[in-house]
Amino acid sequence: MQEVSSYHEELINRISPIVENLFKGNNLYEIKLNKLEMSQMLVELFGQFSREEMREIQDDDLIDRIDSILILEAVSGTLNDLTPEQIKMYDEAVKRK
Repeated sequence: MQEVSSYHEELINRISPIVENLFKGNNLYEIKLNKLEMSQMLVELFGQFSREEMREIQDDDLIDRIDSILILEAVSGTLNDLTPEQIKMYDEAVKRK
């Protein structure tokens, strides 16, 4: 059990500062997402990798992966905020492409 909790701590220590920095530079994240919830979700998600796999992921790559996940989370929530008229306009615009 000690091994699991130390790996969990390692993930938190690696992921939390990345999330903190990405939130600082992005108003959309600050408005649409809960920083603590996102950090917890990402720790759980990346916890599916082995310790060795996580150590092989370079920091720049990890930042890009986390940023992509945060973008998806922020944008998916944005669609829920649209009125029925805005959704119809969005659907029509997508059909034209």
